[in-house]
Amino acid sequence: MYDFANSAYTTLIVTFIYATYFTKSIAENEVIGTILWSRAVSITAITVALLSPIMGAVADRGGYRKLFLFIMTVVAIIGSVMLYFTLPGQVIRALSWFVIGNIAFEMGGVLYNAFLLEIAPPEKIGRVSGYGWSLGYIGGLLCMGVAMVTLVNPEVPWFGFTKEAGENIRATNLLVAGWFALFSIPIFLWVKEDKSKIRATGESVIRTGFTQLVNTFREMKKYRQIIRFLLAHMVYNDGLVTIFAFGGIYAAGTFGFSFQEIMIFGIVLNITAGIGAFLMGFLDDKLGGKKIIQISLLFLIIAGFIAIFAPNKQMFWVAGIMVGIFSGPNQSASRSLMGRFIPADKENEFFGFYAFSGKMTAFLGPLLLGVLTEIFHSQRAGISIVILLFFIGSILLKTVNEKEGILQSGRKL
Repeated sequence: MYDFANSAYTTLIVTFIYATYFTKSIAENEVIGTILWSRAVSITAITVALLSPIMGAVADRGGYRKLFLFIMTVVAIIGSVMLYFTLPGQVIRALSWFVIGNIAFEMGGVLYNAFLLEIAPPEKIGRVSGYGWSLGYIGGLLCMGVAMVTLVNPEVPWFGFTKEAGENIRATNLLVAGWFALFSIPIFLWVKEDKSKIRATGESVIRTGFTQLVNTFREMKKYRQIIRFLLAHMVYNDGLVTIFAFGGIYAAGTFGFSFQEIMIFGIVLNITAGIGAFLMGFLDDKLGGKKIIQISLLFLIIAGFIAIFAPNKQMFWVAGIMVGIFSGPNQSASRSLMGRFIPADKENEFFGFYAFSGKMTAFLGPLLLGVLTEIFHSQRAGISIVILLFFIGSILLKTVNEKEGILQSGRKL
């Protein structure tokens, strides 16, 4: 249900509605808007990369996972609400609240992912991860549908909102905040945190957490398959981050998608991604996470080429559907593969490193996209960076030995 709750944020704000609204209505023009949005996504990535291992280590030592998750959820919700109050031309204000909310959203994901190893038996990690991702896409889909029916499409928006200064579009941020708050309640009420292995309390938590973090860095050479996987994940996830952050922007700027078309596009992508994550979750447990990731990367590369050279909206739709089908399994299998590699009692900490690998260079894709867009005055040139990232990530993933990684963790095959 937390996947169901938080996916509204990434679907409506990060990828489709607010990102597009920012470039078309808040920024001076779409090119400048794309460049500025890329900077904001980059700032988020760098911040999360630096903070997530530290927060994970402290949460592991002090048993603060659920508390930290609650705090991050609240901050992300507040950030969503504040985006409603940003008007056209208020670029700095819009970007500031987006960065604050997005950092909290990403940091919350670190803590949430660590629960996977406590609630799923080893032989079902892949499918449980797939259930979460697929339910998340359903959540994003339903929230998008509600936004379309009540705020974006009607001549007279519901709930007393108007179309003046894009109020109906900005109001989708309030919908996201309410959705996130409501559907995150189950995890805080009913999911129990295992505190039997707390190593420190009081003021010593931070000191112990930092000490453990340093020790883990020193011991990391023992987990060479984790290192190899995190290196690969660092690169190909950068491609996904770039697609998610600029999918709606690219559709609007290059193919002239309206807000209504972007929302339909988002709904279709959520449906296909949910189906892909759900079905391939079962294959993950049978074939292994590595194979599922490699398959998904191959088709994401093909989709990237189609998107870049698409002469019309129809071909772009083909690329978008392919991205939807294979992005869900890629994320789900990555999470489950990392879960199988993590040694016991270090779930938060290692998922912090997982987030670190996903964000350490995640500024690079959006940054290069912005630079290439600026140099060539073409979003097609900018989006081409994702193909290179997927290709390099796939090559690096070939060096990972999945069976050895699981054995090193001490978990059952």
